[in-house]
Amino acid sequence: MKKSLLNSKKISPQCSLCVHGKPTPDGLGILCIKKGLMRPDSKCRRFLYDPLKRVPRRQPALPTINPEDFEF
Repeated sequence: MKKSLLNSKKISPQCSLCVHGKPTPDGLGILCIKKGLMRPDSKCRRFLYDPLKRVPRRQPALPTINPEDFEF
């Protein structure tokens, strides 16, 4: 049985979301304990998803409510 990535199949494997990777001080690369220096969007077969590293998308702004919509 295949493990799901936090009940979402839209999350693609990448080094910036892996348990083994840590961002470099300049933020341009990922230091992997398995493979060494990697690009943030690359992946390898030792990928393990870390849900705490994912940055969620922003919620869309709510529309403003007009008081005239509630009048009879």
